[in-house]
Amino acid sequence: MVSLLERTISGVDRRLVLLAPPGAPVPPTLRAFNDPVGHQQLLHGLQQLRGRVYLADGALTRDQLLSDGRHRTPEDEYSWHLLTVGADGRPNACAWYRRHHGAIGLEHLRLRRCPLAADTQWQDGFKKAVEAEIARARRERLHYAELGGWAVSPANRRSPDVVVLALAVFALSRLLGGALGITTATVRHRSSTILRRLGGVPLRVNGAAAPLYHDPTYQCDMELLSFDSRRPDARYAEAINRVFDRMAQVSVLANCASTSEPVAQNFAGSLSVSGAVAAA
Repeated sequence: MVSLLERTISGVDRRLVLLAPPGAPVPPTLRAFNDPVGHQQLLHGLQQLRGRVYLADGALTRDQLLSDGRHRTPEDEYSWHLLTVGADGRPNACAWYRRHHGAIGLEHLRLRRCPLAADTQWQDGFKKAVEAEIARARRERLHYAELGGWAVSPANRRSPDVVVLALAVFALSRLLGGALGITTATVRHRSSTILRRLGGVPLRVNGAAAPLYHDPTYQCDMELLSFDSRRPDARYAEAINRVFDRMAQVSVLANCASTSEPVAQNFAGSLSVSGAVAAA
């Protein structure tokens, strides 16, 4: 019998959408659409999703959101966004993936704001651990990446879309050339547990796993998890391969300057999203 996860993966092109960051080359194997308006609508839609979810969870207060309820971060401008959409075209789960370029250190990462970076007991070892991972990525000809912005609507938290979104992060990373990376994962709603199950491992600091810490910005306990896109947990390796194979059918919205390859000019016909997100 075909599992629910397998059925979800087989239809991933009807539910998953990628937003390319401005100026980023889109791999030629992806199905890219030049649609700046649709790109902005979906970006605003996922920011509103984050705002609603984080506000309901008590992670943020209303004065930390924009006047229209959106949760906007500096990373939004530079990151790939992965989102699943419902039948109404509105985002119901999202995450961002930021690929770093060139010579970087902890000071260039969003991670620099992690409370462990300012903790006198952990800060030196934390900096050395992160920069050792960056150096390893460079030696192994990989890029270094950060993941964040995880949000899932309450109605979808028990759906396989949550797992498929995380599997798609691994698949996208491979399409972009492979990465070592890191995410700050909340323990709320078992988010960090799901990511550990897929292959995330605690960052090692001074020979020990980085401790669970409290993030005062989002009022929740967090784990620091690192990952290698080439080495997911063996239980999910085949599922990631299947998502990877389906990525050629997944729609990517790009600004006209985001791709050096010819792109389709009409995204609205491929998913019923045009106009739906604008009203979110």
